[in-house]
Amino acid sequence: MLESNQARIGKKKSLLMFAGLTACGILINILGARLNVWFKLPFYLDNIGTILTALVGGYLPCIAVGFLYNIIAGIGDNMTTYYCFVSVLIAWAAAFFARTGWLTKFPKVLAAVLTFAVFGGIGGGILTWFLYGLSSGEGAAGMLAQNIVSITGMSRFTADLTANFLIDIADKAISTAAALLLWKLLPKRFIAYCGVFKEQIAFFSGSSSNVKRKKLSLRAKVLLLVGVSSTLVAVSAVTVCILQYHHATIDKYIDEGRRVTAMMARNIDPDRLDIYIEKGRDDEEYADIEDMLYSVNDSVPDVTYIYVYKITEDGTTVVFDLDTPQLKADKHGDRLEHNITMRQQLDDFLAGKEIEPVITNDEYGWMLTVYQPLGEGDNLCYAAADMSMERMRGNEVSFLTRLISLFIGFLSLIMIFAMWISDRFITEPINRITEATNDFAYDTAEAREESVERLRDLNIHTGDEIENLYTAILKTTSDTMGYIGEVQEKGEQISKLQNGLIMVLADMVESRDQCTGDHIKKTAAYTKIIMEQMKREGIYAEQMNDGFIDDVVHSAPLHDIGKIHVPDAVLNKPGRLTEEEYKQIQEHTTAGGEIIDRAIASISGDSGYLREARNLAAAHHEKWNGKGYPLGLKGEEIPLSARIMAVADVFDALVSRRSYKTPFSVDKAIEIIVKDAGTHFDEKVVKAFIDAEDEIRRVAEENSEE
Repeated sequence: MLESNQARIGKKKSLLMFAGLTACGILINILGARLNVWFKLPFYLDNIGTILTALVGGYLPCIAVGFLYNIIAGIGDNMTTYYCFVSVLIAWAAAFFARTGWLTKFPKVLAAVLTFAVFGGIGGGILTWFLYGLSSGEGAAGMLAQNIVSITGMSRFTADLTANFLIDIADKAISTAAALLLWKLLPKRFIAYCGVFKEQIAFFSGSSSNVKRKKLSLRAKVLLLVGVSSTLVAVSAVTVCILQYHHATIDKYIDEGRRVTAMMARNIDPDRLDIYIEKGRDDEEYADIEDMLYSVNDSVPDVTYIYVYKITEDGTTVVFDLDTPQLKADKHGDRLEHNITMRQQLDDFLAGKEIEPVITNDEYGWMLTVYQPLGEGDNLCYAAADMSMERMRGNEVSFLTRLISLFIGFLSLIMIFAMWISDRFITEPINRITEATNDFAYDTAEAREESVERLRDLNIHTGDEIENLYTAILKTTSDTMGYIGEVQEKGEQISKLQNGLIMVLADMVESRDQCTGDHIKKTAAYTKIIMEQMKREGIYAEQMNDGFIDDVVHSAPLHDIGKIHVPDAVLNKPGRLTEEEYKQIQEHTTAGGEIIDRAIASISGDSGYLREARNLAAAHHEKWNGKGYPLGLKGEEIPLSARIMAVADVFDALVSRRSYKTPFSVDKAIEIIVKDAGTHFDEKVVKAFIDAEDEIRRVAEENSEE
């Protein structure tokens, strides 16, 4: 109990230290950013706390500082929030260089500064470009970029990246120097105490455990699960958000266009249409309307072009058109060809009907156009407003970039915490238990007692199932000591039994198909699932009882026992079998039935287990339509257990890799089973198989070879 309390106190201290270290790092970043504002410096100075935290505490608090600083700073300037991705990259790099010692060694620290500048300058510059809708930001970097463009003539995007990188080199050099100075001033005892976080997460050096791992460790699986789950959720959420944003923007454009065209309709007199066309600005009312349209065009930024056309069967006459920076206006009275929308809906235009907003991409650009009919008859015209879809795309890129940046920042923080929790509460306790049990000695009573004591000294207190597992293992190993003597006394009897079993199975093992081990396990599982479903549905209820199910499940692994008489060269041949070889394969059913007949003859009394084993071995290749082998049995002449095994056997063969084929997908295999119901298979058995599809899929996927 005392040790448990001490462990809880240690956890609380670690959490308090983490919170304090993170808070200090964030405050230092905020102070550095404020210094930049107060003294009007062309730098940022908002990574000093991040780099210092990397030196003191390692990955966990460092990444927390990098991410949370941007979230907090975003309260005052929301654009800062979206740079959390860049801050997290810098934090990862800072923690890595701190761990390798490069931050404290000259000239290696220069490589660290350049890396920070690449992430902050180039990465941040690219992020800025997308955040601002495929355009550059402002500030000192923007001014420097403009000068670079003037001097070198390079593109604005390249100039922005260059300017950001140059400024960031100076910024990160100052920030790194400041962090190193503060680190030098900190008490060594404090730094050593905070180093607990460095020991708990070692990304690049691996764990200190000596336990041999598989290719994918439990830690990696936890991170993979967290990462994939978070990514799938985020991708779904981002997709929904961007689609909603897209539709909402189009709706907004349509509303803006309709508002503008409605205003035009209120101010334009269709009865004076011919006067507008003939006189233009020489008419006082025309001039007033055109000035008002310019004012509207300037005040509604979403609208790119405003115009009024009179549409006739042989062409379009300009009534009003406005000059814009992108395009010089057509003059009043000019005759134009119909655009694509007018050609496609000419009858509706001539009839003065309402025209639904349309999106076109022609010589005038990618536009959404809203039309409003004015007047009727000879005085019919249409007011139109064009909105640029290119601008909308830039806004969507900016919106998507913000979402992705925030997601990557959150994901990094989630992953670092997941790794810390995985190491502290899952993998390390399990590795300690594994090491202790691997070293367990059984040769003498003293060695066994020492092994139990080593296991007891681990004193694992995680407060969850791992602690329960540890307690159970400790109790089991302690209890096992009392049974060792009894086990040794019965060893000779067990040895004789084992020798007898080995003699019976020796010929089977030597001749077994290379895939049989997995095959018999899976077919037994499939037959059990099918029979339990048949019992639930009342299919062949007179036979489908618990005893029958148990007999079939336990005898299922013997269905291919006859293959012990098939030569390996035939059994595992990668290519097509000859007629003679195929006949040899078919004979395994007859041989299997004979083997089990001999086993039945060697025991006294009736054995349902062996009887069903014989049915399975002899008849699992019979077909419902009588075209199977070896006897050509038909319909219910085939034993029920064999009809069930036929479905399980074929399905597993389809989804499994063989020496002569690659595996089919589960969907394709199910499709084949359903297709052959009533010819190869009993339809009632196939129905139960399909009704239990979820369980079938689970077993297939758990044993998937792809």
